[in-house]
Amino acid sequence: MYNAGAAGLSPTPRWDIKRPMPRRESNPYRSKATRASLSEARTPNRGRSARLPLYRIMQIHQLMQQKEYPNCQVLSKEFEVSYKTVQRDIDFMRDQLRLPIDYDTVRHGFCYTREVKNLPSLSLQEGEVVALLVAQRAAEQYRGTPFEKSLKTAFSKLVEGLPSRSQISLQDLAQALSFRPHGPPAGDLHSFQMLSAALLSSHEVAFFYRKPGDEERNERRIQPYHLGCIGGQWYLIGLDLARKAVRTFALARITKPKNLKRRFERPKDFSLDELLGRSFSVFESKSPRKVRILLDPLAAALAGERRWHASQKITPRKDGSAELSLNVGLAPDLESWILGWGPRAEVIAPASLRRSIGAALTKAASRYR
Repeated sequence: MYNAGAAGLSPTPRWDIKRPMPRRESNPYRSKATRASLSEARTPNRGRSARLPLYRIMQIHQLMQQKEYPNCQVLSKEFEVSYKTVQRDIDFMRDQLRLPIDYDTVRHGFCYTREVKNLPSLSLQEGEVVALLVAQRAAEQYRGTPFEKSLKTAFSKLVEGLPSRSQISLQDLAQALSFRPHGPPAGDLHSFQMLSAALLSSHEVAFFYRKPGDEERNERRIQPYHLGCIGGQWYLIGLDLARKAVRTFALARITKPKNLKRRFERPKDFSLDELLGRSFSVFESKSPRKVRILLDPLAAALAGERRWHASQKITPRKDGSAELSLNVGLAPDLESWILGWGPRAEVIAPASLRRSIGAALTKAASRYR
């Protein structure tokens, strides 16, 4: 079956080159048919399909079938890719697809040493097609946001690179699978791209940030360590130079980001798991507590269907209820999650968390009196 990674659907395919290919500036035996075939192929696909490995392999196969003796120099210009990229395509065809390819030193081009009617089966396994569709459906949470256009373009390029026939139709699967997120994240694509570029190049950044409830924005100067999507929301994690501490910033609250072009050394011991491993979600906590929550039968059944935290333990009771225990830090995201269960959840311990939840529920109930 077709291996998407091996065939180069990844941005930087790695195929072994077992022997060097003779480099020629031109192919005097290149016929009018070859020129016409390549011209026709590249016109509607310039800059897109011509750069996809499967597309190139099918075109090379067709030219060798027609005994047109294509070579790397000509193909690299026609496909608008590098000479070495075409070399890797041909090596893949010969070494992985086991096609009888040789180089004709007289005609300065590649050819089949025996008749080849069709390329070997290039079909995706069922799981691979499903994974592609799930990725596409998951990307739909960004519909209506600045990220939508870029994600659609990226997925279209992936689909264009698939064989014309696969074991399962993406269209059929689209009718069977869906992804309906709650509260898709807001975001600025320009900010995301700028911050991610600064992170990868280890450049300090500056931006304005307004915390929930604050009236004014504050300027921050950060050494970015990590960009992560946590609970469906994007966050930037980095060292706040003014506060001399690692802080977490929601991208939706960042405005006017700027790359300061000032390099820094990212700590080798930085670990997101170490930073947030004791947190319920995104709020950093260095002092985890054992939290015990009594869930009624319905909440117990629903809570047991998901993994909320690595430390989670659920102990069922005879009446259908259950005790949920977590070893996490006490933070606003934990309290919001508990409050979301309403009267179906009761905090048993610690006492400080029980008081805080009780006060919040009393205040909420008073609004309806």
